[in-house]
Amino acid sequence: MSLTLPSNVTIDVQHIWCQLFDSAKRFETARPALFLDRDGVIVEEVHYLHKVDDVALIDGAAAVIAQANADNKPVIIVTNQAGIARDMFGWEEFNAVQERMLDLLAQEGAFVDAVYACPHHKVGKAPYNHPDHEARKPNPGMLTRAMQVIDVICEQSWIVGDKAGDLQAGRAAGLCGGVHVLTGHGGDDGEAERAKEIATKDFYIKSVKSIKDLFG
Repeated sequence: MSLTLPSNVTIDVQHIWCQLFDSAKRFETARPALFLDRDGVIVEEVHYLHKVDDVALIDGAAAVIAQANADNKPVIIVTNQAGIARDMFGWEEFNAVQERMLDLLAQEGAFVDAVYACPHHKVGKAPYNHPDHEARKPNPGMLTRAMQVIDVICEQSWIVGDKAGDLQAGRAAGLCGGVHVLTGHGGDDGEAERAKEIATKDFYIKSVKSIKDLFG
């Protein structure tokens, strides 16, 4: 069965979902960006989310994204999607979930500029059964792909995630810091502590209850 993709999507030779929205065309000069994990940060954590009816925004996520939009900062989603490697769903379901999320954000006056998704996992079906793919967080490949098409000032850019691996990807990509949220998997045993350990003199870590506290 052939895969029908939105016109602004490419799946590159490494099988990474790369989507650039028209809104990104407004960025003609370098600027700080806001990188966001999806599940547990923007939408409620659902085990391998793939059903439209299960999509629910986390309180305050739209407001934070809308503020970044107003500040003219690129908002870029970078999400691991191992459910594809595990054959639990495909790109069609991923796209349907994303469209619902974008609709909910739009209802609150918010939008994103780009989305990158990595389907690889060490346990899964070919061609996604990769032991440590360069795009799967904590590796920085999704972020670096975004930086190839949007001119980002790394030293002023942040990533928000519910896992230490999200923040590790930000550090590896040269961002200035990461925000760890307690929503999603952020409250799992030891996760907050692992996130704090990622901090260095050049990479700051901030811990908040949820994304709504990002600008608090």
